[in-house]
Amino acid sequence: QVQVVESGGGLVQAGGSLRLSCAASGRIFSINAMEWYRQFSGKQRELVAAITNGGRTNYVDSVKGRFTISRDNAKNTVYLQMNNLKPDDTGSYYCRMVVDGDGRGYYYQYWGQGTQVTVSP
Repeated sequence: QVQVVESGGGLVQAGGSLRLSCAASGRIFSINAMEWYRQFSGKQRELVAAITNGGRTNYVDSVKGRFTISRDNAKNTVYLQMNNLKPDDTGSYYCRMVVDGDGRGYYYQYWGQGTQVTVSP
């Protein structure tokens, strides 16, 4: 089994910064994609940023130039550096890991429990 745990959320004023972390542990051979999603109240979860095991990144348009996703493969950890935060960024942020547990090439997704980000005006 694989456990995924996010941390780093909190309350910040508009224009401020937060750094989210997400660490995977357990039976892990390799991790393909590492992704951050967010969910606004009453809305569907949306992909915010993604990074492949080769380091390619992708962002939703609303965060380009403000958020940076990175990963540390040795620590099975993904980060989301969020700068110039806006009230519209308020929501629950979730990490998703796509994991091969034993090297046979079968990947499964694992989600964290979420961390709350609140940006005040």
